[in-house]
Amino acid sequence: MAMQEDMKPAMPTPQRRPVLRFALLALFAGILSTLASLDEPWAADQGRAILLEVDGAIGPATASYIEGGLQEASARGASLVVLRMDTPGGLDISMREIIRAIVASEIPVASYVGPSGARAASAGTYILYASHIAAMAPGTNLGAATPVSLGGGGLPFMPGMEEEAEEAEEAEEADQTDEAADGENAQAAPANGAAPETAMEAKVVNDAIAYIRSLAEMRGRNADWAESAVREAASLPASEALSENVIDVIATSTQDLLTQIDGRTVTVGEDEITLETKDLVLETIAPDWRNNALAVITNPNVAMILMMIGVYGLFLEFLHPGSLYPGTIGAICLVIALYALAALPLNFAGLALVVLGLALIVGEIFTPSVGILGIGGTIAVTLGAAFFIDTDSPQFQISWSVIAGIAIITGAFSLLVAYLAAASFRREVVTGREEMVGLDGKVLDWNGTSGRVLVHSERWKAIADRPLVPGQNIRVVELDGLTLKIEPRESHMA
Repeated sequence: MAMQEDMKPAMPTPQRRPVLRFALLALFAGILSTLASLDEPWAADQGRAILLEVDGAIGPATASYIEGGLQEASARGASLVVLRMDTPGGLDISMREIIRAIVASEIPVASYVGPSGARAASAGTYILYASHIAAMAPGTNLGAATPVSLGGGGLPFMPGMEEEAEEAEEAEEADQTDEAADGENAQAAPANGAAPETAMEAKVVNDAIAYIRSLAEMRGRNADWAESAVREAASLPASEALSENVIDVIATSTQDLLTQIDGRTVTVGEDEITLETKDLVLETIAPDWRNNALAVITNPNVAMILMMIGVYGLFLEFLHPGSLYPGTIGAICLVIALYALAALPLNFAGLALVVLGLALIVGEIFTPSVGILGIGGTIAVTLGAAFFIDTDSPQFQISWSVIAGIAIITGAFSLLVAYLAAASFRREVVTGREEMVGLDGKVLDWNGTSGRVLVHSERWKAIADRPLVPGQNIRVVELDGLTLKIEPRESHMA
């Protein structure tokens, strides 16, 4: 009994209970403190500015990254967002998404073209104009905001719009005459600028001009030079951009930028805010894995390849049901490709040609035409891929090497289907009713002109034009339902 009593667990003594209570209270207080800090994630970020970096062409992934970065900056209570850019331009739809996010931002955005040697061409110029603060590093440039398709030979001609084009040109000439008579700067409609050749070109140029002029007026910057950047593809180095009131600051670094813009007043929404940026600490938000993955799959070349892998994978699964691997891989690739293409500006004529080409290839599989449908499908897919993406940005066009690869693979697949179809016609029938005609057999029992025979290791009811004897060799000449019509062979005994 003494040993059992010694083995019992020791109970807390009255002296120990206050210590335990104090430890529990301290633990509970620590948990509450942690939860309180989680409720206010911005508290630790007071006195900080968020740095977002754009290096390369502007596309859906860039727009997603900047929109997310602005939301994160707002959640952290940051005082400023610095958008450091080095871009040749990009997609119009993505550029407008970024500008909408900047205009709607509750936090001032300072766009900075840097470091030295960087540029903010095309879409980058629009984003710079839309920002609350526009800054450049020495040795950088901006401009060349003319749509690429206009500089490369013009847009497709639209029948029935000649009068509208002529009216646009006459209005432009009248504006130039009036401005010259008044002795004003005619940069809004430069005399040496190339006038749009068609009404469609005029619409594209005028839309771009109106957009960038509205941004310039909203931020109080040089609207006339902004128009020349669109109409004439004008560009400026940093020093001239500052003197022309295109930008606000020339800064050698982001820290220098924070120092120079300290005390400036900017309009954010309907409120005027005085910036206090001198002592801000920059914190970089890098693209997360979602943005990186989106950047990969929204590359038109990758999206096109994924789509073709998906389609061919499903083809192979339909041809060989139960293979699983082609169908599974194909379905995954096709879903990813469709998600990527939904974020890209598609040319519906190109999409229709690709779909038509794939339909013709499927038709070649199920209705063999000895290659005609396959060749037509290959041509349609190749032409569709050539202008699959509806954009004037070269960075988002499908590469000719990818188009050539798709053409070769699609053509080889079509020729393989045509070869297999032709080979199947030359083979003897090995299944079905047609297989029975011409097979040899043996009479099992016979009575008059009917009896039973053994053909293909099976017992069949048979008829003949003459009497036969058991054991006689026969040949099937016709199949009527489940009855064979037979005739004797020359060697009639086993």
